[in-house]
Amino acid sequence: MAVVSCLCRGTLYLQFHRHPLRSDSNPKFPFLRIPTKPRRLLSAYACAHNPKEQLRQSLVGLAFSGILFLGFGLRFSSAASAPPLLPRPHHHETLQAERDGEKDGNVEKLEDEELDPAFEAWKSKSFALTVPLRIVALQGSTPPSWVKDFMKSQGKRLKFQTRVRGNLEEIYSDLCKDFSRGKIGPTSTVAADIVSVGDSWLSYAINKAIIEPIRGAEEQDWFKDLSEKWKMYLRRNCNGKIDPEGEIWAAPYRWGSMVIAYKKSKFQKHKLAPIEDWADLWRPELAGRISMVNSPREVVGAVLKYMGASYNTSNINLQVAGGRNAVQQNLALLGKQVRLFDSEHYVKAFSVGDVWVAVGWSSEVLPVAKRMSNVAVIVPKSGTSLWADLWAIPAASRLNTNRIGGRVRGPSPLIHQWIEFCLQAERALPFKRGVIPGATPSALESIPIKLPEELTKGKPKLDTNLIAGVPPPEILAKCEFLEPLSDETLSDYSSLISTVTKPGCGFMDMVDRSISSVIHTLKPKPT
Repeated sequence: MAVVSCLCRGTLYLQFHRHPLRSDSNPKFPFLRIPTKPRRLLSAYACAHNPKEQLRQSLVGLAFSGILFLGFGLRFSSAASAPPLLPRPHHHETLQAERDGEKDGNVEKLEDEELDPAFEAWKSKSFALTVPLRIVALQGSTPPSWVKDFMKSQGKRLKFQTRVRGNLEEIYSDLCKDFSRGKIGPTSTVAADIVSVGDSWLSYAINKAIIEPIRGAEEQDWFKDLSEKWKMYLRRNCNGKIDPEGEIWAAPYRWGSMVIAYKKSKFQKHKLAPIEDWADLWRPELAGRISMVNSPREVVGAVLKYMGASYNTSNINLQVAGGRNAVQQNLALLGKQVRLFDSEHYVKAFSVGDVWVAVGWSSEVLPVAKRMSNVAVIVPKSGTSLWADLWAIPAASRLNTNRIGGRVRGPSPLIHQWIEFCLQAERALPFKRGVIPGATPSALESIPIKLPEELTKGKPKLDTNLIAGVPPPEILAKCEFLEPLSDETLSDYSSLISTVTKPGCGFMDMVDRSISSVIHTLKPKPT
């Protein structure tokens, strides 16, 4: 909006209050100068002596005075209502501001040049979040050095938690309870990322859906390096049966075999031939001198192996010479030879001297035999059953709970690193030295090599045909893992063994009979 400010000598000055600083005129008078055409305001001076003309000029003057008066009044009123004019910065102030801006720009540029290398160095660093790995393992199945070495290999990012259980049945039972009762927490077995599972429990765990397949196992190096025998054994369908098209449900980390331990001192004293095969268990001189595990698959399997059949016989009548009757007769004879069928106390009975022979798993027999003197441990020449300890993943993703944190979304991303670590060649040394009974999975199809004498010097030497914890190749070729059998076949096995392992044949029953015998002997006879 423009307001008339002054009219003089043919020039009109307007002030634009919306842009008070945008003026090209003198800074002291921020006006916009607009030239106008000259007008003949005083043309009557030529006839100044004419009275009428003088009167007209006077009236014109009065008119101009009125216009000037009105113009100044509007000027003052608009100036009073308009915002105050800001002084235009002086030239030297503008130059100083420009110099300061250039200086600031140079400083920012210098700072950017210094920060860029630091930022690139920061990006090149590998920052890793803390990753948890929780394991529930079978006690004594892994060397203590494994935990320390694995933590060292992973660095500070690993949050490692390990818990142990006394036996495989306890781990399996804990998993079942966690799924059935629903009351779980961070310390529950199902909250672990990976747990120990025995090969004989694997099919049951799969069938009950308490474990889940190991996702992406086939792309991992640890699986590619396994022998075809392992790969075939680990592939199962959802019912736990071996299936070439099945998924990978577990990873092996230790294996061993059924063995027979006997006391050489007793055999030498009574001039008995050493034990070499299953047939020796039926020798009359050993009647009542044997303790054995109370497992239908192992007991019936030993009879089948003695008769030249397989541990995994699915139809006894069709696959075994003489059928079920022949198996039952041989089983009854073995029952007369065995003093104790007890999976928990058979080794204890052997160690205290109640029996001369013990038949059981190498993981339990070898540690006890090494603490005794004049004991031999052999793998039967006709072959035996193999056992394996496996890593499996609890099916925690099935649970609808917030009590175990992010575990319900899947296991730790470090499970494959842990399995890979357990299967490395360096992990075999504790097994070869006998610190831990058993062998690594790679030893299943490799030729066993005896340790140098300097590694075994000063340690008690056990009389055995095992080589670095592994059966000799010619015997190993006749050994077999226990494969899942149908419910009908398992029921038949249980029925057969029930006629042999009758109530009253347990370890505590044997102790009770021994105590009663002592009391009866010490009891004074009537006179």
